[in-house]
Amino acid sequence: MKKIKYTITSALIAIIAIITTACATNTGNWTPPLVGPYAWIYNLFGHPLQNIMLHVSNLLGGTNGAGWAIIIITFVIQLIVLPLRLSSQSKMIKQQEKTKRLQPQLSLIQAAMKKNSNKQMQLSQLQMKIYKDNNMSMIGGMGCLPLLIQLPIMIGIYQAVAYSKTLASSSFMGISLSKPSIVFAVVAAILYLIQGYLSLIGISEQQKQTMLITVIASPLMTLVFSIMYSGALGLYFLVGGIVIVIQQLIATFILMPKVRADVDKELAKHPIKEVINQAMIDQILNESSDQMSQNKSDEITNLHEQLRKRNSGKQNRNK
Repeated sequence: MKKIKYTITSALIAIIAIITTACATNTGNWTPPLVGPYAWIYNLFGHPLQNIMLHVSNLLGGTNGAGWAIIIITFVIQLIVLPLRLSSQSKMIKQQEKTKRLQPQLSLIQAAMKKNSNKQMQLSQLQMKIYKDNNMSMIGGMGCLPLLIQLPIMIGIYQAVAYSKTLASSSFMGISLSKPSIVFAVVAAILYLIQGYLSLIGISEQQKQTMLITVIASPLMTLVFSIMYSGALGLYFLVGGIVIVIQQLIATFILMPKVRADVDKELAKHPIKEVINQAMIDQILNESSDQMSQNKSDEITNLHEQLRKRNSGKQNRNK
């Protein structure tokens, strides 16, 4: 569930970013206004990246210079944020491993919530207590810093091409950088699909079910954004997809075994604390049933008392 929320948050931020610059659909004949959000975004991110891309393109020369400039910039940014993403992923794996050990207790809470909706608040408090007593956070492992670092670069690359006649007329391997590219879109989506598949290796069936939405949503969003917008943005996603696959290989085959071993050592010293068990759940639910029975009994007693008083009043009036 945590990873789903993270994915949804990422998608919303990406959508906002794209919409912010979506009005720039021409091919470099538009000059950004001197005021307003377009000017702020362009001056802060788009224009500097535009100058870097033009400079790198001139240095490399040839018809593919602008495309190689995008690739170089993307790789540099991706490599900068790679340690941050791996650190965040390591924390997430650790959270998943610890949560797996808490699952028997969490399953009792979830089953009880389905049986009795009147005890939702009390059971939710017990759920939080399970995490707290075992020194865990319910949102552990989540981090938006890598995304926030990449977001202005994505915006900047889009604007750099949209607002430069030179870059707008450029191409990479015969594919226009200013028009949507099906090739870039499909390849990028496939790379993110591979990354999603790799992320499912070595985890439980329950975790796979939880992450399934993420595995589907990530390549789908990449495909949609790449088709809707310029080839430059599609190339950015494609290069990012290559790095993200490398990252997932590291996480799955290097980080995961190491984190699992660390968690085993940690729990050997500090075992999982039992906060709730079936007997306690039964007691809570029985208390709820007893309370409901008592309430019904009180209601019947009150009703009988009201009827008795009413009949007594009628008898007095008849006299």
